[in-house]
Amino acid sequence: MARKFKTSDFNYELPQSSIAQFPAEPRDHCKLMVLDKKSGNLNHVKFFEILKFLQEGDLLVFNDTKVFPARLYGTDKKSLKPIEILLLSKIEDGLWTSLVKPGKRMRLGSKFVIGNQQNQIHGVVEQVNDSGSRIIRIDDDSLIYKLGELPLPPYIKKSVGTSDNYQTVYAKHEGSVAAPTAGLHFTQGLLEQIKLKKIETLFVTLHVGWDSFRPVKDENLENHQMHSEYWELSDEAAIKIKNAKNDGRRIISVGTTALRLLENVADISGGYENIKGGTGWADIFITPGYEFQIADGLITNFHLPKSTLLMLTSALSSTDIILDAYKVAVKNNYKFYSFGDAMLII
Repeated sequence: MARKFKTSDFNYELPQSSIAQFPAEPRDHCKLMVLDKKSGNLNHVKFFEILKFLQEGDLLVFNDTKVFPARLYGTDKKSLKPIEILLLSKIEDGLWTSLVKPGKRMRLGSKFVIGNQQNQIHGVVEQVNDSGSRIIRIDDDSLIYKLGELPLPPYIKKSVGTSDNYQTVYAKHEGSVAAPTAGLHFTQGLLEQIKLKKIETLFVTLHVGWDSFRPVKDENLENHQMHSEYWELSDEAAIKIKNAKNDGRRIISVGTTALRLLENVADISGGYENIKGGTGWADIFITPGYEFQIADGLITNFHLPKSTLLMLTSALSSTDIILDAYKVAVKNNYKFYSFGDAMLII
């Protein structure tokens, strides 16, 4: 009988000192733990040495989403007190799903203003969702890029310098509130080396939502609801995926976001053989016991306790193997989370 997992099965102890506060410099000089997903055997190298573990013909799948300045600071018009808004996803022009602080000031019908005398966004709360998020309407989307700030994760307490430090070098399509952090380790030079080794690459788009940092609160995994994230897959990418699977070549996802897109598309298509280009919304929740249809391997960072990303990572190997590897990572001073070190699971 398959083991029934609880949220607490994905908990682990992590010292605060292990949480990375700034990125490695250069990007590809962070630590890399290479994990055999079946045996649990480990290798410890630097990220730029990843080519030693990749083969000619492998297909690397990158998420080319770009983080946009989704954090806005403003004032509640009634109380004249400060508020903070995090835009999560765009429903239509001027209408956004968002998180707000403090919630008690942003009730249904609350009006607010963001900006200064030269540039102002005026808005209103149109709906309060059961999850605590809000649907807000604002009068000028274009000013978001003048007034907004890049939304760093809550556990990063220090400045990271330029905003480029929280973007992949191949970021292209704006729409994420969080970076696909496994991709932060790649440099243009490393991408060129990958090409020279005849490792195939393709780019897909999934706009990362706030679930990346949201721990699962209910002990029963079946009660956790994933937020939907918008994705795009080109016809060319679909063909590359099918060809790699048919040839028996490995498909390695660069990050959990690209992996969720791949498996979501396979699920809704009825198998990799039927996938084609398109767009949609992914809310796939991958936990141990899931049978992967496309991904054979994963490049990823070290994730939060009790997070959906840790559960997904465990599904690709096993919970025991992953948590044992995390213990080794702590002991060997690996850095965790968005700016932390990396793991290759193959």
